[in-house]
Amino acid sequence: MFPSDTTADVRGKSVAVLPVGSTEQHGPHLPLATDAVIAWTVASEIAARYPQVRLLPPIQFSCSQEHADWPGTVSISARTLISVVTDIADSLRRNGVTNVVLVNGHGGNYVLSNVVQEGEGLALFPGRDDWAFAREKAGIETSAYSDMHAGELETSILLHAHPDLVRPGYESSDHLAEDRRHMLTLGLAPYTSSGVIGRPSLASARKGELLLAGLAESFRHHLDLFGPAA
Repeated sequence: MFPSDTTADVRGKSVAVLPVGSTEQHGPHLPLATDAVIAWTVASEIAARYPQVRLLPPIQFSCSQEHADWPGTVSISARTLISVVTDIADSLRRNGVTNVVLVNGHGGNYVLSNVVQEGEGLALFPGRDDWAFAREKAGIETSAYSDMHAGELETSILLHAHPDLVRPGYESSDHLAEDRRHMLTLGLAPYTSSGVIGRPSLASARKGELLLAGLAESFRHHLDLFGPAA
């Protein structure tokens, strides 16, 4: 998951996309790197469609404390994630790249909203409306709330873009937990024994393809934030 650009390739690019993932459990059928892979895949799709966009390597550790009960999960603090993201944005500005879009692949990175809110020339993608547009385009059947973790959406994207990363068994791994009101306090473990919350049995490569296409299309609105030069 590294771009192959040289200095010559990125010269003059006005917008950078920074994939932010995580390293955490995703049930028995998806890898620990799922969120990082998805963030990278979405960002790569964006960079392929919009030539003015520079693709950055992904951040692979973030705020996964709610998954701490499962082996393999590695977290950093919110304050560390803030520092890493703002340092990268500051470094890019010294290169003349004043607009940075954080492509977030992990729902627990709540602090990224504050980073964008307090920063300048920053945006966060995909937002709620971007996901809704892509979900409708792809025909995702599970609601956004129910499809929380390693479910229909995430499994579909990997089935399309990285099928070698999906292990057998997703067809029988469905688990819903509609009442998760204390998840921030208790973590995810009280709500699922497998780590899955969603319906991966409904996933397909075709849905994954349409999800990525929908997100890339929706990204146009974020480029428009930065003016016609972007």
